[in-house]
Amino acid sequence: MIDIRLILEDFDATAARLARKKVDRGLVLEARTLAERRRSQVRAVDDARSAMNTGAAQVGRLLREGRADDADRQRAELAAARDEIDALEAELRATEADLDDVVMRIPNFPDDQVPDGQSETDNVVVRTEGYDPADYEGRSYAPHWEVATRLGIFDGERAAKLSGGMFSVLRGDGARLLRALVSLGLDLHRDHYEEISVPHLVRTEVIQKTGHLTKFENQAYRVRDDELWLVPTAEVPLMGLHQGEILSEAELPRRYVAHTVCWRREAGAAGKDTRGLQRLHEFHKVELVKLCRPEDSEAELMSLLADAEASIRALGLPYRVLELCSADLTFSASRVFDLEVYAPGVDRWLEVSSVSLVTDFQARRGSIRFRREATGKVELVHSLNGSALATPRVWAAVIEHGQQPDGTVTIPEALRPYFGGREQLSGT
Repeated sequence: MIDIRLILEDFDATAARLARKKVDRGLVLEARTLAERRRSQVRAVDDARSAMNTGAAQVGRLLREGRADDADRQRAELAAARDEIDALEAELRATEADLDDVVMRIPNFPDDQVPDGQSETDNVVVRTEGYDPADYEGRSYAPHWEVATRLGIFDGERAAKLSGGMFSVLRGDGARLLRALVSLGLDLHRDHYEEISVPHLVRTEVIQKTGHLTKFENQAYRVRDDELWLVPTAEVPLMGLHQGEILSEAELPRRYVAHTVCWRREAGAAGKDTRGLQRLHEFHKVELVKLCRPEDSEAELMSLLADAEASIRALGLPYRVLELCSADLTFSASRVFDLEVYAPGVDRWLEVSSVSLVTDFQARRGSIRFRREATGKVELVHSLNGSALATPRVWAAVIEHGQQPDGTVTIPEALRPYFGGREQLSGT
């Protein structure tokens, strides 16, 4: 949630900053109108309460002076004043609810360093690692679902029978490969992140305060009989850990890593981008989350990006780093770097991680603060998140890069310890 004071005190500049994310000026204006109305109503309520307190004091004075009749008349006036206050407070609550609804639909500001742009085509390739088109010339690569189906480690037909489209069933070494990728993602970061095992179901207020509701409600899965949501990413419960808390400055930065199953109503019509493991409703992911002081967030972003690259580097996969333009930024993020691996079987760059600086956006929603040691001042933390290893597309890339002319698949060296030292995948 953005600071509403910015809308009240510097509307034009605030609207201009949000316009870089394609936020309609009318939405910001609606927020300002409601905020001004709330401010006026708060004053009215405060004035009415003050007048009532003055009247109550007069009742006591009149009784001490023996003027019972005047005191009774004053009490009658106070009863009417209470009714007026109740009405004013009801109007204030209605305005606050409307304001909350509008503000919850306003995204975080883009960082000044973010390149301007109108769509994902304006994203900037920062650098490319390990990719040379010449390496793929003169050789044919099959897509991962064909290779894995022949090996018997991917069963798309039975996945569809169980759950419909955009789900997967992995068998034998396919399931073991998934488990190995998760273990690698956790093991690479165990020395400088605290591993947390979190619930896969969270309350509405937890998912809402991370910015995944209400804007993305149609992309989340809700439990029918409970006020609980399946997590779209471990970022949600990890950020929920400290909602409503004041941390000490000495506790920062907090760095967490967690593996969860994630659920999302991923968009995408039937076709090439939904075949195999390219786009799933349910998938395993290792997530990294940081909480830090505002002045440390830039450095923490760069180190988080390096940490997210570590697993791709360990697997020897070619990848590139993109900085998202202003219009393609996610709702909560002020700056985002995407990591994409090259998958030769589908001849596409597949996004496998988004590394995001969220500044104080989630912290303001969730009231996550810290106390300065030197001054005792309480401030909002900055938060960051990124995928250490999102398994589906990495799994796909491992299969496509590892395929050999004889139909076997070579296991990346970093994963071999999880296979007892084996170098090839088999169907069992």
